[in-house]
Amino acid sequence: MPHMLILGMGYTASRLATRLRADGWQVTGVRRTADVEALAFDDASAVRAAIAQATHILSSVPPAGDADPVLTRYGADMVAAPAIWTGYLSSTGVYGDAAGAWVDESSAIGFGRRAARTQADTEWGALRPDMRRFRLPGIYGPGRSALDRVREGRAHRIDLPDQIFSRAHVDDIVAGIALSLHRGPPGIYNLSDDLPCAQNRLIEEACAILGQPVPPLLTLEEARLSPMARSFYAENRRVANGRAKRLLGWAPRHPTYREGLRACLWSALH
Repeated sequence: MPHMLILGMGYTASRLATRLRADGWQVTGVRRTADVEALAFDDASAVRAAIAQATHILSSVPPAGDADPVLTRYGADMVAAPAIWTGYLSSTGVYGDAAGAWVDESSAIGFGRRAARTQADTEWGALRPDMRRFRLPGIYGPGRSALDRVREGRAHRIDLPDQIFSRAHVDDIVAGIALSLHRGPPGIYNLSDDLPCAQNRLIEEACAILGQPVPPLLTLEEARLSPMARSFYAENRRVANGRAKRLLGWAPRHPTYREGLRACLWSALH
């Protein structure tokens, strides 16, 4: 039986674990605190034993400060692991600001605001020859989409019409990772949908789906966003996904936000 070890059971990784278990995989998770489905990150003996036993290993843990906690604590164990497949969930934020231009896996990295993420991405890429790095854009899905922000009165439209973002439905990301378990070479894969666009278009579509009024158009200053939310608007790029399509046979089930938001609504109703 294939055995996947997932370090960091967040939103995306938890959905991957559910899919793999349904497909007959053994899945071991690692979280900050142990529970019935996961080991505790600080239980070094148990985590090292799991690393030594797993056939496949994925880290979805983001950097903490200037360092990657998994590499700091378990990097040497990862190098020695007998696994046949290893992966890391990175971010398209490593590409930095492209002034709205397209970026792909060959584009330079390290010019954006996420220096620690870029460093972690680079270190994971150098760790093992079987490493897959999945660079992910804005992730949305059930319980975490523009629909939820509109319902909760947290949706904003910002007056930056030329600001373009890429995104992906969480289940399309899971599908891409799952495909890579059986096909495609090691390396970098952007898992992004087919329609980069302004964030305002998502909010407007969500309002239309829910029959809610569209929020007013605001400047960044008027929106009074948190520093983290404001930093989201500091970069502008379109993320190309052709490599994943060619080498993994990946085809997003939700190629644009339109299909993706309606899938989120269907999930909420069922």
